[in-house]
Amino acid sequence: MKIWVPSKAAADVLCDLPEVECAVYDGTEPVPEGAERVEVWIPPLTPVAGLPDLLARMTGLRLLQTVTAGVDAYRPHLAEGVTLCNARGVHDAGTAEWAVGAMIAVLREFPGFVHAQRKGEWTYHHTGVLADSTVLIVGYGSIGEALERRLDGFEVDVVRVARTARPGVHGMDELPALLPAADVVVLLVPSTPETAGMVNAGFLAAMKDGAVLVNAARGSVVDTAALVAELGGGRILAALDVTDPEPLPEGHPLWSAPGVLITPHVAGSSPASVRRTLKLLRSQLLRYLAGEPLKNVITGSY
Repeated sequence: MKIWVPSKAAADVLCDLPEVECAVYDGTEPVPEGAERVEVWIPPLTPVAGLPDLLARMTGLRLLQTVTAGVDAYRPHLAEGVTLCNARGVHDAGTAEWAVGAMIAVLREFPGFVHAQRKGEWTYHHTGVLADSTVLIVGYGSIGEALERRLDGFEVDVVRVARTARPGVHGMDELPALLPAADVVVLLVPSTPETAGMVNAGFLAAMKDGAVLVNAARGSVVDTAALVAELGGGRILAALDVTDPEPLPEGHPLWSAPGVLITPHVAGSSPASVRRTLKLLRSQLLRYLAGEPLKNVITGSY
């Protein structure tokens, strides 16, 4: 069975399995020969160039296992009969940890103090604080659960919103009524047609003065022009690990917008994520070889 893997580390944990032939394709080198014989593909973290054409050539593909939670780049181009699985769970710890760190950094004004430190200035003043805040988690899945666990002890009230309401979790239809009371709004929704641009001018206007928008989801969830305009007025703050466009080009107005902290899509990029990804990949391949049900199978819209 021919498998394409994204790294030598992935090959090392898979290629001792019986009847498995691994080829490393990280997306930066030319496409290996034999695409039509690939039965299992584990793409690299960043979708490769020419993805639709490549998938069309992979006529023998039966399983596409991503190393990301998001699968929006692949779903429209998969042939019938190909099983799509994501890496739900492996980035939970890193992403949740980033979200906590980002909201604290913005509220306690760490970027401003770092700037003052570089200039040798002692800029004492009161800052915001996370304690006594209401944190609204929009997209309460496994990462949202991990975030709530890490917020335990910070003396905050957590409000949960998901696509479908359930006990203790509000539905998306309730979001407009919940926004005005939130001090921190954390975006963890998947990239789907329904979530594209959901954080628009109206959404941002509904946020309370001084609230922090934390985007650990996808850049497409936020209307960038609307966010730049809102940040320009100084009424809200933001911490962004993802942007639209991405990478954010030099000179883009979002770089210089007041009150924003930007990191280059690194929330899930940690040793913990790597370890958990490799563990998931081996588990999935063992299940696949044994004909057992796979984890994280994507069905329906997501």
